[in-house]
Amino acid sequence: MAIKLGMEAQLLYKVGGQAGGGAWVVLGNTRDVTLSLEAGEADVTTRANSGWRATVATLKSASVELQMVWDTDDAGFTAIKNAFFGNDPIGFQILDETSGQGLQADFSITNFSRNEALEEAITVSVTAKVTYSATAPSWIGG
Repeated sequence: MAIKLGMEAQLLYKVGGQAGGGAWVVLGNTRDVTLSLEAGEADVTTRANSGWRATVATLKSASVELQMVWDTDDAGFTAIKNAFFGNDPIGFQILDETSGQGLQADFSITNFSRNEALEEAITVSVTAKVTYSATAPSWIGG
């Protein structure tokens, strides 16, 4: 059994999206990261299903939620902030380990909320959703 720990996972970003210039860069200034993958549903129930409802998956969707320390000197923080305020795509690879497997896609930052807990570092909660792109999302490394 090959278990993976969250601290071994990697989140990489690319300014301008998957087709943008430059290399993928590790986004080290992250705490918890959640990749949500879902599919819509279509009811394909017929009388031949012997009283059972039948469903098929339709369009897939993906979102990433993460928390970062508010660090205006951090290049990754700045890239995400700029993508939010500029409505620009940003590429993400959400991998289970270095050079591992996971989703690669262009995302739009839909939430950039600052959290100011009294006895904690200021953080930012980020939500990103797959966006319109000439390069389709793909599962890489697996």
